[in-house]
Amino acid sequence: VFCSCESCVDSVFIRPSAACPECGVALRRNLFRLQQFEDSFVEKEVDIRKRILKDYNKSADDFLSLREYNDYLEEVEAIIYNLSNGYDVEETRQRVEQYKRENQALIMRNRARQLRYGQVLSTQLEVERVEQELRNKRALEEEQEVARSRQRQKDSIIDELNVNQEREWTTVAFSMPDALRSPCQ
Repeated sequence: VFCSCESCVDSVFIRPSAACPECGVALRRNLFRLQQFEDSFVEKEVDIRKRILKDYNKSADDFLSLREYNDYLEEVEAIIYNLSNGYDVEETRQRVEQYKRENQALIMRNRARQLRYGQVLSTQLEVERVEQELRNKRALEEEQEVARSRQRQKDSIIDELNVNQEREWTTVAFSMPDALRSPCQ
């Protein structure tokens, strides 16, 4: 079983490319990455899907009807399935290359549109993040103001109680007979 730790990868890829120790497929070091999924078939399908969807990047807006769009999506899934499972690989690759040649301008336009959409989306996410930070800051400031207000109220009540208690003591002291005020006489 092939180990994918960095030292093993470095030893396998002494040169820019090498054969896989398990299956013998030629691998390139610059394309190597660690496996994300437990199942290597899922990993392979995800890689193929990403690669194919870079070129097969039409949206529903590019079609006159929903039926045409669904047929296009089925074609894309058939290509991914064939490449993932090893069915008619050469024929499928030729079909993909032909599609790339015939639709090069459309592919580039859709990539640019996706890039703009990604930029708009990231800008919106940044704005939302900043707005959330401001809301959190305002909420914290409000909580702190409520806490300060409560403390001021408590302090005010305590001060009022202290003043009232001093008045009571003063009143009691003045209303006492002289004999009770100074027992030392």
